[in-house]
This record gives sequence, structure tokens and C-alpha cells, in this order.
Amino acid sequence: MKFHRYHALGNDYLVVRASECSFPLTPQLSQRICHRHFGIGSDGILVHEDLEDRPTIRLRIINPDGSEAEKSGNGLRIFARYLWDSKLVSEAPFDVDTAGGRVTCVVSQRGRLVTVDMGRVSFTSDVIPVRGDSREVLNEELSIHGTTITFCAATVGNPHCVVTNLPVTEETARAFGPLIETNQLFPNRTNVQFLKVIDRSTISIEIWERGAGYTLASGSSSSAAAAVARKLGLVDERVSVRMPGGTIRIDIAPDYSIRMEGPVTRVGTIELDPEAVEDLRS
Repeated sequence: MKFHRYHALGNDYLVVRASECSFPLTPQLSQRICHRHFGIGSDGILVHEDLEDRPTIRLRIINPDGSEAEKSGNGLRIFARYLWDSKLVSEAPFDVDTAGGRVTCVVSQRGRLVTVDMGRVSFTSDVIPVRGDSREVLNEELSIHGTTITFCAATVGNPHCVVTNLPVTEETARAFGPLIETNQLFPNRTNVQFLKVIDRSTISIEIWERGAGYTLASGSSSSAAAAVARKLGLVDERVSVRMPGGTIRIDIAPDYSIRMEGPVTRVGTIELDPEAVEDLRS
């Protein structure tokens, strides 16, 4: 099975075409492939599904823990670059279907820069989802091991919890991220961002990604965090999002539709030897 490896600001994915998979990508097999020591290693697997009855391209996103994500901003940028490298698309806009909705992508600068229309952000609890009465989830409080966190929740096709009152550090993300991700308030679990507003056009975030853990960069997390900062009146409509892996630009429309722009780097290709997973297929 041949994989194409890319990274988007240090957030790395393996891309594979479904028709070229030698065996089903079960959760257990996906965990092995993504493992940094026993497999190839990655922050997830992007599966190019071949569906003849659909006019657009379909993307399936598998997390390192074997679960599936509805949408991934960095994953979409990487997938768009793979399609461009494979000469399946040109520099004209094209659509990609995900479990979190259809998005439009544009590849430019000879594949190095990708823009994705991520869709409209919602802050409504029924849509995200967040347990409790129907409401916009803004500036609410949650107690985690005696620490009160202030957060807002949002969805851009996948759930996010944006924490606004804790230090924005890797240590904070690793300590509180897994506890918030799995909190019973979020029935589908949640991605977690720790937000600092630097000025009207710049924010910084640290990220704990649902199903993946601590992450250097995330497109959907950038989208959600920028939208929350805009909703709270802290930033303008164009925001640079700084992360440990680098910076993404987010444009926020009046209806909170998001356009994300960021780089993609091709790393290479690698073949998975059957020996690496033979114990899982016996």
C-alpha cells in the first residue's frame, strides 16, 4: 500500500487512494499505520474515495486513534495539494465532499499555497453539539479538577471548544486538552484550542486535537478560534492565527463563513510492507 506524505505547518498526513488499498483500513490497522514507532507515523490518514455516482471528490479522514473526523482544515489543504500533484485538478476552484460538508479548494503557487472555503461556523449547542438547553455557547464555565475554565464552543463541520482564560502553552494543552476533549458536556468529544488575542488582526493558539492529541497546527482549529474571537468582538474580519508549527490566515465573512489560506509541503511517498501489520491480519 503506497502512501503520499505531506505536512501543513508540521501537521502531517498520509494520503492513500481507496482503490489502491490492499486491505480495509480498520481502526486497529489505522492506529498501527499512524504509530510513530510501530508504523509509518502520522497525524492521520486521508483516504481519496472513488465514488462514480458523485460529481465531486470524496475525502475520508481517519484519526491516529482509528476514529474518523468530519472535517480537517490542514487535511483538506494537504488533500488538495495531493490532487493537484496527481494532476486530478487544476488551479481552478474545485469541490471536495467530507463528512462535515462540501468545501471549495484552490491550489496556487505551484501547489505550495492552498485556500479552502471551510463553510459557516455555528455557535449553537444543538449543532456543535454541546449538552444542555439550546443556546449559543459563549463565555460559559466548566470545572476541570478544581480549575474553572471559561470557554466558547463552535463547529465548522467538526466540534471545537475554545478556552479563553488559561495560559496558552504546550503544557496547558497537554494537561487540560484530553480532559476537555472527553468531558461529558461534549457527546461527540471535541477539539480544544487555548486562545490568546494579540491584537485586532492576530491571535495565537495551542491545540489539543480530538483523536490525535497535541498538534502543532490545525486549520479547523484556526477557523474556530478566529471565529470565536470575532464573535466576542476581539478581532476584525481578517486574522492571522499563530501556532507552534506556523501561521494560517483566516478571513471571516459577516455570516461567519470562513476562508482559510495556508502552506502545504510535500514530503515524499512510502510503501507499507505487509510485515508491519501481518499480526493484525492473521
